[in-house]
Amino acid sequence: MTHLKSIAGCGGKVSRSAGSLPAYSGESPEISGARRSFLQQSTMGFGSMALASLLQSDGNASDTGLQQSHGALDQFHVAPRAKRVIFLFMAGGPSHVDLFDPKPKLNELDGKEIPPRLLKDHQQFALIRGTPSLKGSPYRFAPRGDSGTVISELMPHLATVADELAVIRSMKTDTNVHDPGVNMLNCGTQLFGRPTLGAWLSYGLGSDNQDLPAYIVLTSGANDGQPLLQSFWGNGFLDSRHQGVPFLSGAQPVLHLANPAGVTTARRREQLDLIRWMNERQHDALGDPEILSRVAAYEMAFRMQASVPELTDLKSESKETLTLYGADPAKPSFANNCLLARRLVEDGIRFVQLYDRGWDSHTNIEHEHKRQCGAADRPIAALLTDLKQHGLLEDTLVIWGGEFGRTPVAQVSGKTYGRDHHPHAFTMWLAGGGVKRGVTYGQTDEFGYHVTENAVHVRDLHATILHLLGIDHRRLSVAVQGLDMRLTGVEDARVVRELLA
Repeated sequence: MTHLKSIAGCGGKVSRSAGSLPAYSGESPEISGARRSFLQQSTMGFGSMALASLLQSDGNASDTGLQQSHGALDQFHVAPRAKRVIFLFMAGGPSHVDLFDPKPKLNELDGKEIPPRLLKDHQQFALIRGTPSLKGSPYRFAPRGDSGTVISELMPHLATVADELAVIRSMKTDTNVHDPGVNMLNCGTQLFGRPTLGAWLSYGLGSDNQDLPAYIVLTSGANDGQPLLQSFWGNGFLDSRHQGVPFLSGAQPVLHLANPAGVTTARRREQLDLIRWMNERQHDALGDPEILSRVAAYEMAFRMQASVPELTDLKSESKETLTLYGADPAKPSFANNCLLARRLVEDGIRFVQLYDRGWDSHTNIEHEHKRQCGAADRPIAALLTDLKQHGLLEDTLVIWGGEFGRTPVAQVSGKTYGRDHHPHAFTMWLAGGGVKRGVTYGQTDEFGYHVTENAVHVRDLHATILHLLGIDHRRLSVAVQGLDMRLTGVEDARVVRELLA
């Protein structure tokens, strides 16, 4: 189980568990870098206290459960509306002008050269060279639900839950390159090696499940050559227990989950007790908090051997539920992942992120987006419906979107046309977790090229998400090499209060 050595840990902190955060009192002291540094550098006493708080109260690792993981916050900064997050990440960048942002003028001028004024303050295209032509959408749009939220015919199932959505048409980001763009949407910066949103939430709020990581990642979709890098769910400079843990498709969601042939559970327990004994002494000598993380990771892995197989076995779901999602337990799919996401948040997981690949449509976008929507539309609508039926949507924040949008101009001409990367304006939506229902926020110009009203930068989205979970983005920080680092960086970021219920 050494491959799981960094999925959980102690980090040298003694704090309250997420499940026992006091109610919002109107104020909260900022996390003290000096206090954290003092605790982490204590090689005796505090390190043992932290490890003891992680293990059962009698200090015997042979006991069957971990206590709840501790978060850094002693109390919420603001009254929380959400407890957990499901992030549906459409890797590659879905086309806003084909899904949520209809542009009649774009269709009217289809095939015409792009107006030069649109290229003012424009990044160079990612792959298009020369002056491209405008390209309208071939899909019909219509107001859906009582709210009149506009959704294209590519997503008929999502249209049935349109009244749950808060659609943001005015998203902006800083880059048109995939990997920095994914980093930006996850980490608030294009730089690699920074903590992701899920890692920050794990750090700040801790976990409500003692047998599973607080942050779990599920992947699906076409292998279109765009890699999913480990940094996309990394912990950065935070303790390694806060990184996302990918669950795999198939019989073993986590590698080496089962014991090798001939190794009993009791024998594995004895091995872990010995390893713990050695690691504790190594920590006493060196004072490195990552040694305690390693101890806790082994313990988490041991518990996952019992908890994961049952949790990920979708065959226990009713036929009606499987049909609702279009899920088949025998075939890995985005539908299966959506159903598993519901099971995970129901089991107390703080942050579940689903990566669905195949949205990077530089050519044949009509075929590729139809394929992607065909696989994703029904499960997403089912997820919202299922969460609501289980009483979970009210305090589960669901996020949908990709690292950027796609250009309102054609990349490649003719029937095999595609759309290039577009960071200047794109669409995301939120649902549940304290968000207004059935609203559309922000506007783009008549071509869907630039934001014209109520721009929402990625940093603003992060500030809003943290706010919904009871966190002031300016007050959740970690001292790193003399700087107070935070998810939203040093730039101005605003909570988009117009989206809050």
